[in-house]
Amino acid sequence: MTLNVLWLQSGGCGGCSMSLLCADAADLPQLLRRNGVEMLWHPALSIEGEQDLLDLLADCLTGRVRLDALCIEGALLRGPQGSGRFHVLSGTDVPMIEWVRKLAAVATHVLAVGSCAAWGGITASGSNPTDACGLQFEDERRGGLLGAGFVARGGLPVINIAGCPTHPDWITDTLMALAAGLLGTDDLDPLGRPRFYADQLVHHGCTRNEYYEYKASAAKPSDLGCTMENMGCKGTQAHADCNTRLWNGHGSCTRAGYACISCTEPGFQSPGHPFHLTPKLAGIPTGLPIDMPKAWFVALASLSKSATPKRVKKNSHSDHLAVPPVSRKTGLR
Repeated sequence: MTLNVLWLQSGGCGGCSMSLLCADAADLPQLLRRNGVEMLWHPALSIEGEQDLLDLLADCLTGRVRLDALCIEGALLRGPQGSGRFHVLSGTDVPMIEWVRKLAAVATHVLAVGSCAAWGGITASGSNPTDACGLQFEDERRGGLLGAGFVARGGLPVINIAGCPTHPDWITDTLMALAAGLLGTDDLDPLGRPRFYADQLVHHGCTRNEYYEYKASAAKPSDLGCTMENMGCKGTQAHADCNTRLWNGHGSCTRAGYACISCTEPGFQSPGHPFHLTPKLAGIPTGLPIDMPKAWFVALASLSKSATPKRVKKNSHSDHLAVPPVSRKTGLR
């Protein structure tokens, strides 16, 4: 039996769809079909027009078409004053939030694609004039549009494929796991994210790890050194496999020289400080590795810095490999 997927766009930039279209597959629709996933409608992949979509929605609501997975991209806009009329579905006079509530009630699974749909994300930043929220979370607080106690017909809460944007494989792997019956409650973390990517840290596989180990820190954006101490990187705290599951087979934020801003986490959009700076208290970063007590970090950082090889220290403040490792016989057998 195929997994029938309906994908709707709510309040957001469309970045998760754009990411999906960059999936490492020669034929994305064929990849999905071969793995038991049938895309009933997607705003960028479907050729059907407005009336076709409205007919499909009606068929899903009446049960004439089985709705196995409802994917929502973008935050849910509840304003003004709870009416939802900041976002009315084209061709209808019905707010998108009402369509989502009705469709979620008949769907076997409900998926929030991206951090906007999961927690509110960028759309809910600042004063949040549109009263944007996630499907089942409002930042880290449970609730959102569908309520804290919502459970879809298949027995799972909202599946939060969080990221800004999501990695295309996180989407395809989640859909294919659902199609194969391989995604259950134990496969979701406490925030409803699939564990196959959320049980990893961005720090894992980072090419700057040697600099991190010696606390050889970058001082400016073009430097090769670790960006945790001075430039806002949260890779040691962010749940994602970005450095072991590379984007387009080659890159990640940290490999491109940008700090990880922890975009898979609730509230990432409003950290209370500039994204490119590391907040500190008495010279110590306030955001430390997720499992490390502060006293241990301070002691290890001091020891590491005193042992930093000259090569690592010089390279950390360079935009290229200035000093390669010494070439000599190692004595290995």
